[in-house]
Amino acid sequence: MTERPSTGVRSYATPQLEAFIARALGAVGLPPSDAAEVARLMVRADLRGADGHGIFRLPQYVRRIRAGAVNVRPRIGVASETEAMALVDGDNGMGHLVMGFATRLAMDKAARQAVSWVGVRRSNHAGPAALYAMMPLERDMIGLYLAVGNANHLPPWGGIEMLLSTNPIAVAIPAAEEPPIVLDMATTVAAYGKVKTAAQRGEMIPEGWMLDTRGQPLTDPRRADEGFLLPIGGYKGYGLSLVFGLLAGTLNGAANGRDVVDFNKDDVTPTNTGHAIVALDVRRFAPTDAFKRSVDTLIRDIRCSKRLPGVERIRLPGEQSHVTFVERSKDGVPLNPALQAQLHRLAEDLGIAPLSRL
Repeated sequence: MTERPSTGVRSYATPQLEAFIARALGAVGLPPSDAAEVARLMVRADLRGADGHGIFRLPQYVRRIRAGAVNVRPRIGVASETEAMALVDGDNGMGHLVMGFATRLAMDKAARQAVSWVGVRRSNHAGPAALYAMMPLERDMIGLYLAVGNANHLPPWGGIEMLLSTNPIAVAIPAAEEPPIVLDMATTVAAYGKVKTAAQRGEMIPEGWMLDTRGQPLTDPRRADEGFLLPIGGYKGYGLSLVFGLLAGTLNGAANGRDVVDFNKDDVTPTNTGHAIVALDVRRFAPTDAFKRSVDTLIRDIRCSKRLPGVERIRLPGEQSHVTFVERSKDGVPLNPALQAQLHRLAEDLGIAPLSRL
């Protein structure tokens, strides 16, 4: 563990974080192997810089588990399937466990059928989209992930009633020597987790992220309940959110629209979260090594292309997250003082050793 002078920010190594999360989840009833898997994926989110989806969410997960909103011993299984598709029922288990099961199933099917689509219902919040889009990279496959967000913060274009969520998409494409291309984005200008982390840190949010219900810019994250997130690309982002919700939610019999439960405010109601994961086996389309070298070439062409005045570097999707992953894997994950204090209180409440003592 290291500390940055004057800021109170401390960095914790991966083993410390994983052990603490696993102990906390174990204290509220998750079996050891499940707690360890969830902990690994949560810390993976932090390592890639998705700070609103990692250990930051642990107190919220614990509250919902204690309130009975999450099944700590789910029987995750396949409700229906063919050779190239499946519908997974998560039995209201932790989203990380449900999506891990669904993604492995999608990869197994894609290995046999070239491409597979696995839909998910009765799941929960599972962290950042990139976690699951990237899993197929391990088998030189392309991954595509969609989800319905766990709270509605987006009205239809021109409206003020929150009927849609941030409904994210992630696509991961393997490369050879370069880091993979990993597009991970919400259909809103910013994910709501970024608003929550800004509020915890006592920071303002940029103008253009949110409007209040009078149509005025909202920059104080503590007033987030008074407004809504803006979609990417105006009405186009609204359209994407709608379509992704239909594909990841409605198609699977999962929550969408007015059925979405705001898990930021409701600790007792199961969310019936919907996801979809697609795996595509590259070797069925082209020799894998040749494809990955072609991806490398395009990455380098883009990176080395002519820049506008004042632009230092042209980046590729996922590049900054990869840099963050490398840095944090070596130097640890920084946690702000407010989050440290929250985790310390959680440890006392659960009767487990504080993070700093592990």
